This record gives sequence, structure tokens and C-alpha cells, in this order.
Amino acid sequence: MSDDPYQAPKAPPAPPAAGQLAPGQERLLLILLTAVNFTQMMDFVVMMPLGPQLMKVFAITAQQFSVAVASYTFSAAISALIGSLFIDRFERKKALLTLYAGFALATLGCAFAPDFHALVLARIAAGACGGLLGALVLAIVGDVIPYARRGAAMGQVMSAFAMASVLGVPTGIWLASWKGWHAAFVAIAVVAATVLAIAVVALPTLRAHLAGPGRSPAAVLVALLRERAHWLALMFSTVLCLAGFTIIPFLATYLSRNLGVTDNQLPLVYLCGGLCGLVTQPWIGRMADRHGKHRVFIIAALLAMIPTLTLTHLQPPLPLAAILAVTTAFIILGSGRFVPASALITGAVVPSLRGSFMSLNSAVQSGASGLAAIVGGMIITQASPDAPLERYGWVGWLSCLATLIAVALVGTLHARDTTPRTHGHAPTAPPPPEPVPASEVA
Repeated sequence: MSDDPYQAPKAPPAPPAAGQLAPGQERLLLILLTAVNFTQMMDFVVMMPLGPQLMKVFAITAQQFSVAVASYTFSAAISALIGSLFIDRFERKKALLTLYAGFALATLGCAFAPDFHALVLARIAAGACGGLLGALVLAIVGDVIPYARRGAAMGQVMSAFAMASVLGVPTGIWLASWKGWHAAFVAIAVVAATVLAIAVVALPTLRAHLAGPGRSPAAVLVALLRERAHWLALMFSTVLCLAGFTIIPFLATYLSRNLGVTDNQLPLVYLCGGLCGLVTQPWIGRMADRHGKHRVFIIAALLAMIPTLTLTHLQPPLPLAAILAVTTAFIILGSGRFVPASALITGAVVPSLRGSFMSLNSAVQSGASGLAAIVGGMIITQASPDAPLERYGWVGWLSCLATLIAVALVGTLHARDTTPRTHGHAPTAPPPPEPVPASEVA
């Protein structure tokens, strides 16, 4: 055994099991899940760069805009919390298609919102579907991909955020400047409808999780809450979301109002960060599988504090190249730390409860993200809708504090799932657990 407590085990690969997804099927499944995640991420993140336009069109303040952002996340939290009691009772494909269809319709509703209040209502509907959808995507990855290879799979699926930054956000901003902010949501709905049509035909039936014992909603809730490992994972998710979402909702407004980044230059921020993220996120996932998910998370999280503090304390005048260097590093490391974190979280629960737990985790993350946006909006001040943001640096320090708490908690996450290697009913033997620091073992 290695003396390094964070070193991943060097176990030989398990032989293929009967009914296991073929490599081609597995790749197609991951592509579809990435596409679903792309549209869901796109729907969420496009609100941030549209902030300056929405604040101008609807004559709202930064605090009111934070409510629009938080309405999505709080709705996602409530739907995921309710869904956690039922989601594992359904076959994964049917559940995914149903939620995705509702998501596409809700996004289309955002496009035709006539005023700010209608937009908030449409965001609530989109969040209700998106909260469960994101959890279900991660649950499917956990069902199908063995723990030893799950970091790389998570890196691919979560590269959807980078793709949304590269393709979606700049396109959304361009469409908004060309045809109005409505056009960005129409485009997302059209892409989602296309992906949905393909998924109906190509997505395999996924029912391995149904091999576990059937549970009533009350029994599911008891099973979720009685495990100390689940509580630790949820605490970890909470502080990780607080670390990111005190800053992210106000990033575009800060760059525009404080640093003079124009509407035409703003897409470059997401383009540069997203292009680099497309390369780094899958790489971070592979490194997590190779060198240990705990270790890679700690390195990424600590490094992320550097661009976080730098970004939130920038002072004009600055050349665009310097701003892009800082924002790119912030996007790469900020999103990169979620790759090993997600792999660790999916390993903290047994397969028969994975969908329910990931839904509960999604609820916690959405609630934490909404709370972070509200807290950020309360800390940040603004003399008028067109004035610079003040005290943005304060939220940078708050983000770093949350990051340090996440680093302290990550060692408590133990790999304890028995990953099924088939998409039918018969799971195979579990992989060896990933070692954790000796100091964390009771």
C-alpha cells in the first residue's frame, strides 16, 4: 500500500460483465448526457452575461437581478428536494426525457416573457425541471461508469459548462444584441428540442438502480438522512456552491460597470475561459482518476483562490488581455474543482439511492447557489443601475473562506458505492474504495 493517503489504488481493470454497455454505446451515452447538460447549463449561465441588458431593459438594480437569478436556483432546490423521494422509482431514460421536455418548454416561456415578473415566473418553471435534470445526468454517470473511471466521465459531462461558455454564451450575447435578449432563450429551446429528438431514439434503457429494494417516499427520506456520509457530502456541496455563486452572478456586470468591458468584448471572457475549459476539464478528470480525487480537488481549490481574489480586486484602467488572463484562470479553476468533487459525491452513496441522493444534493446546491446570489447582492452596493459595483472584493474574500472549508471537508468523503457495470439489473462486484487520509479515519 502506498504511503500517500491520497494516492488512487492501482487495481487491474475489471473484466466486462454481461450486458455491460459496449464502448461505443458508452461514448454515445456520454455525448447525449453532455448535450443535455450543455443546454441546461446554457439556460442557467446565459442569465449572467445578459445581466447588463436585462437590468437596462427592465430598469432593475443589481439586487433585483439577483432575485431573478436566485428564482431559478431556489425553484431547482425545491423540485429536486421533492424529486429525491421519487426519482429512483422510475427508469432513467423516461425520467430524463420527461424532465427535458418540460425544461425546453419552460425555456421557451422565458423567451416570450413580456416583463420582469413574467421572466421570474418562467425562470422558476425552468429551474423546477433543471434542478432534477442536472442531478439525473450525474446519477446516470454514476450508474454506468465504474468509480475508477468516473473522474474522466465527469470531466467530459461537466465540460458542458465550458462548451456553454465557448459556443452558447457568446452566441447568446450576440443574438441578444442583434435580435434582443429574447433570442438567446429561443436558441436554447431549439437546441434542447433537437437533442430531445435524438435522445428519444438513441438513449438506452437504464434500470440497474431498480434492482435495489423498493422504498416508500418516507423510507427514502429516512435512508438519505440517517447516513453521516450523506450529511458530510451535502455540507461539502453547500460550501463549494457558496464559493462560486457569491461571485459569478455579478461577474458580467462588474466587468462592464467597473472595468469598462464593452458588450462586444464581453463574449471574449466566456470564449477564452470556455475554450481552455474544454481542454482542462477532461484533463482534470483524468488526473483525478490517476492521482486521486481528493488530492486533485485540493490542488484545484487552493489554486482557484488566486484568480478569485485577483479578479474581485481589479482596478481600472487595465488592458483587455490582462482582464482575460484573470477571468480565464478563474473559469478554469473554479469549474475544474467541481470535476473531482462530483466524482467523490457520486461515490458517497449506494446505487439504489443514487438518484434520490443526487436529487437531494442538487436541491442543496441550488439552494446554496441562490443563497449565495442573495448574499452577494446584499453585500454589493450600487448607487444606480448604471453605476459601478462596490464591495465586490468582499465577496471574493467570502468565496475564499468557503473554499477553505470545502478543502477541510473533502477528506471526509469516502468512496463507498458498489458501482453496477451493466445497464440491466445485475450489478457486478464493487471496485476497491479510494483511500482517504489516515487522519480522517475514525
